Amino acid sequence: MGQDIRKMMRDYKPGTPKLSEGHEKRFAARLDAEMSKTERPVNYWLKIAAVIIAFVAVGSFAYFSITDKGTEDSLTTVDNSNTEATPESVITLGDLSPDLKKVESYYTTGINVQLASLKVNDDNKELVDSYMKRLNELNAEYEVLNKELNEVGPNEATITALVENLQLRLEMLFKLKNKLEELKKQNNENYTI
Repeated sequence: MGQDIRKMMRDYKPGTPKLSEGHEKRFAARLDAEMSKTERPVNYWLKIAAVIIAFVAVGSFAYFSITDKGTEDSLTTVDNSNTEATPESVITLGDLSPDLKKVESYYTTGINVQLASLKVNDDNKELVDSYMKRLNELNAEYEVLNKELNEVGPNEATITALVENLQLRLEMLFKLKNKLEELKKQNNENYTI
């Protein structure tokens, strides 16, 4: 019952099937007829839909661009009558680039965390007040540098000065924290003696 496949494959000779005469022409004609029936209405409606979508897109783009220009003109007129700079037009260090935004965010967060963690009491009030006075001076200097950034425009010197100001404020807060810890240790040693 079992046959040797190797023997069968050795004896096998592939042959090409014979098609009836005109088979290929009849098949091509039938295929063309079927394709033309199903394809034409679908293509026709797809073309119409594409044209409609294109008109809607162009029309909405034109409408919104015209509408936006109208509001910009009215805003410009209002802005020209007001001589003060609006807060929206103020450029900060973080507005210049994503990297500078990260730097500014890092230092301002660090400064705020250090300020929030300060513990002021009667023993250290004078020291904290002197550091706070210097921090306020640095903050005022930072605002002046920010004004310069808006008036003159971004340049390397102003950007460097802004970053150094932030660094200096954070370093001062770290020094204040260290001084407060030293003062606390000194007070603890005085009480233990």
